[in-house]
Amino acid sequence: MTVQRNSYRQIMKATSLFGGVQFFQILISVVRSKFVAILLGPTGMGIVGLLTSATALVGGLTNLGLGTSAVKNISEARTTGNEDRISNVIFVLRRLVWMTGLLGVLVTLFFSSWLSEVTFGNRDYTLAFVWISVTLLFNQLSSGELVLLQGMRRLQQLAKANFYGSLIGLFISIPLYYRFGVQGIVPVIIVTSFITLFFSRYFSRKIKTKKVEVPKSVILKEGKNMMVMGIMISLSGLITIIATYILRIFINHTGDVADVGQYSAGFTIINTYVGMIFTAMGTDYYPRLAAIASDNVKCKESINQQAEIALLILAPILIFFLVFINYAVILLYSTQFLAIKGMVYWASLGIFFKAVSWSIAFVFLAKGDGPLFFWNELIGSAYSLAFNIVGYYLGGLNGLGISFLVSYMVYFIQVFAIVKVKYNFSFYKEGITIFLIQFLLALLSFSVVNLIEYPYAYVPGIILIGASSWYSFRELEKRIGLKDMVQVFIRKQNKNN
Repeated sequence: MTVQRNSYRQIMKATSLFGGVQFFQILISVVRSKFVAILLGPTGMGIVGLLTSATALVGGLTNLGLGTSAVKNISEARTTGNEDRISNVIFVLRRLVWMTGLLGVLVTLFFSSWLSEVTFGNRDYTLAFVWISVTLLFNQLSSGELVLLQGMRRLQQLAKANFYGSLIGLFISIPLYYRFGVQGIVPVIIVTSFITLFFSRYFSRKIKTKKVEVPKSVILKEGKNMMVMGIMISLSGLITIIATYILRIFINHTGDVADVGQYSAGFTIINTYVGMIFTAMGTDYYPRLAAIASDNVKCKESINQQAEIALLILAPILIFFLVFINYAVILLYSTQFLAIKGMVYWASLGIFFKAVSWSIAFVFLAKGDGPLFFWNELIGSAYSLAFNIVGYYLGGLNGLGISFLVSYMVYFIQVFAIVKVKYNFSFYKEGITIFLIQFLLALLSFSVVNLIEYPYAYVPGIILIGASSWYSFRELEKRIGLKDMVQVFIRKQNKNN
């Protein structure tokens, strides 16, 4: 029991650290989104979304998945304690991110007019793509520095790099949008990308490495090791980006660019504001799972623990969004974006299935099974795109929320079936109970906000939020001893004072 409690506490500590940073980043993002929504409107947000989707597509094609695959290489080198080995791997990583970053720049420059034509239906944005091509290099270089911090377990520095990059980016982007409006979109994209690079490099420089002369044979060996898995990750990520890109183009052509902005805003709430829990957990979860990847029993235990904590943290947040979505949309954006609330209702239910399937799917990366990871993501992206296109065609923005829910229900069945057969995985009874209770509370909340008029819906809605929060607290207390942790924290604070 002590070992299990320590495991749960490790998950919570990492989540708390990055969750705190994510929380402040969310506040920063809220302020930024609010200003963007007011200063640019849905159309401006649509342009931002289309430009970033297009460059993300090129990045996914050229970055070779180093932002994920290299974490494992750095972690393995770190565990050896061999400074030469660590320095070699870091040298190779930095060489590779320069090469792949420059490749991204060249591809964007060469295809700038084509990207404008495909993305916007004209060549008016060719120059915009020429300018923002430099962000492909900035993003890849900063990704390499963040990988270094993560792989070397410098989690506090990693958190600070993310936080300061977001904060300073906010202070610079708002005046640019205010002064130039839509014309400030390209400068903001470039400046914020550079700021992210600056802070990631600033904090990673604190990692001391030996100056080494790395022979070509070592570069090729280490580089191949990083890229084999990285290419599979890159291809799967590219497929996801392509699917998102195609969907946004379909929405733009079937509806209009304002609908693209509404779609971007809705899924920013789900994938960014709510999804911060996934980001916070994944930073520690992936390298931790990779360390025990050869032991299926330990993997099963770790996946179950991660899924349980994810559900217990996410459920009250999701139910809160269900009940107070009107206020959330107005706070985060403006009244122009209230059309997305139906989409968020449905997508919130889908997050429950995403939380569980997300916890499972990491095992493919941890075990280094690139082909399986690739085919799993390819199939998932294919039917997700199909569901989204049909959903938008038949139900507009609400249809996109329904398709999100259906996609993750199917994806959950898919990944569970694979790991059940291949790795003899199963869920603990406790985890199943947590899922059923919290999902039932979410369904009740969904019913309340759709069947009862406001403001009468708030009373049962608040009761359901309280019930979910109380249940999560009780289950977390069993697993990590929240009360003990709080008491220890208070004693430390009293001693310091």
